[in-house]
Amino acid sequence: MRKLKNAELGRKTPEEFRRSEKLPVMVVLDNVRSAYNVGSVFRTCDAFAAEKIFLCGITAFPPHKEIKKTALGAEETVLWKYFKTTAAAIKETREAGYVVYAVEQTENSIPLNYISALRSKGMGFALIFGNEVNGVQQEIIEACDGCIEIPQGGTKHSLNIAVSAGVVLWEIFRQRMKSK
Repeated sequence: MRKLKNAELGRKTPEEFRRSEKLPVMVVLDNVRSAYNVGSVFRTCDAFAAEKIFLCGITAFPPHKEIKKTALGAEETVLWKYFKTTAAAIKETREAGYVVYAVEQTENSIPLNYISALRSKGMGFALIFGNEVNGVQQEIIEACDGCIEIPQGGTKHSLNIAVSAGVVLWEIFRQRMKSK
C-alpha cells in the first residue's frame, strides 16, 4: 500500500469548491470561545462541503491568527457570516428555508443515527453547536425545531465542539453519498 501524494488526491481549487454542489447544511456556532475550534470547524465544513458557517456572539471570525492556523485556508473557501446574536442567525436560516437543530443533549433529542428520517423531509439543516463549557444556550434550544444528540458510551458524555461538528457533518455527508 502506498500513501497518495497531494497531487493525486483530486483536490478542488478554491474557485472549483465555490462552484461545487454543497451539502444543504449551515453550521451555526453559538458563542464558541476557542478560535482554534472555530478554525477546525471551518476545515471540517470545507471537507464535507457545507454551505456556510454562521459565527455568533463571542465566536471569533476571520481574519484571526488562531482560526487561520487550524483552518489551513478553509476560512477563505467556506462562506461565512458574523451575527451579533445566534437568534439573528436562526432567523436568517429560517428565511432561507432551513430547519434548525441544536446539537445538544436534551429531553426528546434525536439520536444522530436517526437523522436520515429528518433528511427525508427534503429540507436543509441549520445545525447549532454551542459553547465549550455551557453548550447551546437554553433560549436558543427553545427557538429550534429540535435537537440532535450524538450517542455516546463513555463516562464524559461530551465531545469537543470541533469533534462534534466533524461527527455530525460526516454522518450527513455519509448518508448523502449512500443515497446517490
